[in-house]
Amino acid sequence: QVQVVESGGGLVQAGGSLTLSCAASRRTFSSYAMGWFRQAPGREREFVAAISWSSGYTYYAESVKGRFTISGDNAKNTVYLQMNSLKSEDTAVYSCAIDPNPPFEIYSDRGYDYWGQGTQVTVLE
Repeated sequence: QVQVVESGGGLVQAGGSLTLSCAASRRTFSSYAMGWFRQAPGREREFVAAISWSSGYTYYAESVKGRFTISGDNAKNTVYLQMNSLKSEDTAVYSCAIDPNPPFEIYSDRGYDYWGQGTQVTVLE
């Protein structure tokens, strides 16, 4: 069983920055990706960003391109989501998960297993 744990959420003013971290307890697959999704109250969960360990490719939702950066430490099985120029619409619970078979369905939560519990990000106007 792989455990995924997020950290780094919190309260921030609009225009500010936060960095989220996501650590997987161990490497399960020879080739996998780790991704971030978010869910705001009353809305569907949506893709935010992902990184493929084998290819190094990164993937972003249009709504966060140019503002968010995903990166990773392969040795630590940890990914980071640097979020800049935050907006109130970025307020959501951010969850991290493992995609065991990238890049198939990398933009969809259907492609992911081993979800974390999520961390709340609240952006104040």
